[in-house]
Amino acid sequence: MIAFAEANGIPVEVSAEKPYSMDRNLLHISYESGVLEDPWFDASSKEMRSMYKLSVAPEDAPDRPEHVELEFERGNCIALNGGKLSPLGVLQALNKLGGRHAIGRIDIVENRFVGMKSRGVYETPGGAILHFAHRQMESLTMDREVMRLRDSLIPKYSELVYNGFWFSPEREALQALVTETQRDVTGVVRLKLYKGNIIVAGRKSPKSRYDPKIATMEGEASAYDQGDATGFIRLNALRLKLHSALKGRGD
Repeated sequence: MIAFAEANGIPVEVSAEKPYSMDRNLLHISYESGVLEDPWFDASSKEMRSMYKLSVAPEDAPDRPEHVELEFERGNCIALNGGKLSPLGVLQALNKLGGRHAIGRIDIVENRFVGMKSRGVYETPGGAILHFAHRQMESLTMDREVMRLRDSLIPKYSELVYNGFWFSPEREALQALVTETQRDVTGVVRLKLYKGNIIVAGRKSPKSRYDPKIATMEGEASAYDQGDATGFIRLNALRLKLHSALKGRGD
């Protein structure tokens, strides 16, 4: 394939010396094949740094952290550092920002749809930042049980997308639930980016479910009474006592 491209004047970055393949879209770049087929091979080594297109190595990232604020509305990121952006603009800006700070590199052994395992190296700087910030916003605004339900369905949702079933009725049904869970995911998340790390530096929301008056365990303002735990513990211990009694009888 490399020889065919050369013979026909088709510009490709792959060469006999660097025979790994690259697939790129707006979200990420994936690298596979060639020397990467050996899972023991270190894809982060100095000789492999020229492979990466979206991000620098952590060793080459700035020595000072950079802060960024992401604004969400109903689960969608609509602005960076106060500037309104389209979804395309958000991802393009975060790709550049994250790449500068070595964000979003992963090296994984994954399971193919057809059954075999494969090793892939990915760069997803913008996606990594967006996902982290989104989860932080959800932690402040989403009901606990709703989040658990949504999270339990995400492996199936991801599987459908990965296997090419975006337009399937089951994906659309799951999407309706996911969309409903994002109704209150509105607010601002502040992050600190530093040498491959994404660190939360603050979050706020007009839809916040966090109330300091309820959360505090200090003083008369606390909504939590230690005595309330007594009945809760006793009731939850009933089945454990029964289990222990049965074990004691050898059942």
